[in-house]
Amino acid sequence: MASPSLKEQLTSAVKEAMRNRDKDRLTTLRMAQAAIKQIEIDERRELGDDEVLKVLDKMLKQRRDAASQYDDAGREELADRERAEMVIIEEFMPAALTEDELDGLIHKAISTTDAQGMQDMGKVMNQLRPQVLGRVEMGHLSQKVRAALAG
Repeated sequence: MASPSLKEQLTSAVKEAMRNRDKDRLTTLRMAQAAIKQIEIDERRELGDDEVLKVLDKMLKQRRDAASQYDDAGREELADRERAEMVIIEEFMPAALTEDELDGLIHKAISTTDAQGMQDMGKVMNQLRPQVLGRVEMGHLSQKVRAALAG
């Protein structure tokens, strides 16, 4: 039997959180489900795992940014809540890439796209994005691609 889709995993996690009366976890999981459902309603179609990953990745980025802003403003309790939500969302993301794996993918993408310099960064990023979605922070990826193309 095929492994359950990300949406099915989220639904199971919501039920488990309800049974365990884990209010914080339940709230975060329901937020994720609502974000996915909103896109499905707007676009009148079911989202596949890749698209669900994009939604979760966007939620992670939002929480990362918010936590950083809360830290800067000295609001530790709010920053901690954002980080707690990140931990819950990250459970549904694929395993993070190691630096060596990332470097290998970058070099492969550069040779595949025949990239010559910075003007080809878009081509390289477009090649890499589907392979690394949810497995590396995009800002980190673009820094590494930029360095590889420059050097």
